[in-house]
Amino acid sequence: MNMEKLPLCILIFMSLSNALSQTDMSEKSFVLPQESDDSYVILKPHLDKPLKAFTVCLKVFTDLKRSCCLFSYATESHFNDILIFKRPVGSYLFAVGDEEVVFQVPEIIFAPQHICVGWESESGIAEFWLDGKPMVRKALNKGYSVGIKSKIILGQDQDSFGGGFDKTQSLVGDIGDVYMWDSMLSPEDIISIYLGGTFSPNVLDWRKLDYEKKGSVVTKPQLWV
Repeated sequence: MNMEKLPLCILIFMSLSNALSQTDMSEKSFVLPQESDDSYVILKPHLDKPLKAFTVCLKVFTDLKRSCCLFSYATESHFNDILIFKRPVGSYLFAVGDEEVVFQVPEIIFAPQHICVGWESESGIAEFWLDGKPMVRKALNKGYSVGIKSKIILGQDQDSFGGGFDKTQSLVGDIGDVYMWDSMLSPEDIISIYLGGTFSPNVLDWRKLDYEKKGSVVTKPQLWV
């Protein structure tokens, strides 16, 4: 096809179609098969205003004994505007606006894990759910707003805006079923999502995902289906 002879309106339509293309990732996961500082997935959110509350849910399957980053939402002013970070044994770090809290979790058998985090600015309450069970609520950055101009990355911790990766903090394993809402979901909704339900995620939707893979990332059928 001679692109030079196509009308301008058609070229613009083709460009917009490519830019707005979405992929249904149902029953699929991203596999990061080896430790690296250049393998990750960029997610493109649907946001039109700063976040005063949010919920993020995802599934992860890893046998790492060290720390690793699952979900990194960075802005130019706050590299840890939202961070979900798995620590070596029995705890997860959750950050909002560079402030951090640590949630203690019970010892679990080697299996895929379902994680949900929630936060709201008005109360400053942060929640962490593991496999449909809540951990003790914590106080986190009351009155803050999460920035809108962001980079969301799976599998690497951003120590600069869109970069600054450390391979010793990289995820090795599978990650999928990533959903995000611009509200703090109720306990009933969290449990329903753990059991397979959905509630119209309006920031990130695994069934209509805008993403870009970098490095040695492979898309495969989910092991937890």
